[in-house]
Amino acid sequence: MSKEFTLPDLGEGLQEAEIVAWHVGEGDNVVADQPLVSLETDKAVVEVPSPWSGRIEKLHGEAGDVIEVGAALVDFDEGKNTDAGAVVGKVSADAVSEEASVEARGRPSRGGGKATPAVRALAQKLGVDLSLVSATGRGGVITAADVEDAAADLAEAEPLEPLRGVRRAMSKRMTQANAEVAATTLMEDADVTEWKEGQDISLRLIRAVVAGCNAEPTLNAWYDSSEEGIRRHKKVDLGFAVNTDAGLFVPILRDVGSRDPDDIRAGLDNMREAILAREVPAEELRGATITLTNAGTLVGRYSTPIVAPPQVAILGVCRARDDVVAFEGVPAVRRMMPLSLTFDHRAVAGAEASTFLGAVIEDLRLPD
Repeated sequence: MSKEFTLPDLGEGLQEAEIVAWHVGEGDNVVADQPLVSLETDKAVVEVPSPWSGRIEKLHGEAGDVIEVGAALVDFDEGKNTDAGAVVGKVSADAVSEEASVEARGRPSRGGGKATPAVRALAQKLGVDLSLVSATGRGGVITAADVEDAAADLAEAEPLEPLRGVRRAMSKRMTQANAEVAATTLMEDADVTEWKEGQDISLRLIRAVVAGCNAEPTLNAWYDSSEEGIRRHKKVDLGFAVNTDAGLFVPILRDVGSRDPDDIRAGLDNMREAILAREVPAEELRGATITLTNAGTLVGRYSTPIVAPPQVAILGVCRARDDVVAFEGVPAVRRMMPLSLTFDHRAVAGAEASTFLGAVIEDLRLPD
């Protein structure tokens, strides 16, 4: 008479698992605790042992099949009976066999690559975040040796320094932006050779952003992901990124399109003083419709600035340089300013971004 072994509860509320590979075949004789099958859940790759000794009569399912907890897994035609309901997946520290790893399919497990519960327990014991571990096991499985190597590397590093204040807030904003925005970046140079002496670079950049918004208002907008729609703004409330030792501040210059240059300059000066004194009102850090970040003092030809939702665009500016370019049909040394426009491709088409950036470049080419 056959005995049915059903898929046991694998823990953590898991209701199903995918068969990766069988380690036995129909007609094989097995002993208790011998590995029967490797299963993959959304948590780990699990090796399920035989609940008792006996002869395999039937295997239920093939590699790639999804089996629910409580469903038939293996039929035995003889062997010592034990309490199969108490058996749970037995996991080896080295995950599964190499062949099983190669055939492994499915999603990476939470907190890093695929890893068995035993390896996860080792990582917890050693204080290792699995998302920081490079997997060397075939099929992308993290092994015990991988965790031990990561622990050794961490032991040689400086103690963890928690992010606080402005840097912590910046980290959260960047995480949100990376998760929500379908970001694409256009890069181009603006020829600023004709600028007159003593140009206020910040004012020129702000004016160029306004010119871009006038040419293509879609970039001066917010995207509502829940409603899948955009809300264009009539005023340009410009986020002006300012880097400090404490982190990145992005206060707002309101309605820059209708203010005269002296008023904007006074606003910039007041804004910088407030940032250095840590006295920027909270309302002055919210509500930007588009952002400008000037990295002209930093090393780097181009950048990939990050859009802060619900905004749909940010213009990054890097350090101007003398470069040999084609000018009026001949090579010439010209002063070139690198521009990087990142936009949310859910809301902004490539042609719209190109129109915006083209208008920015044309404005920057003007002598004053």
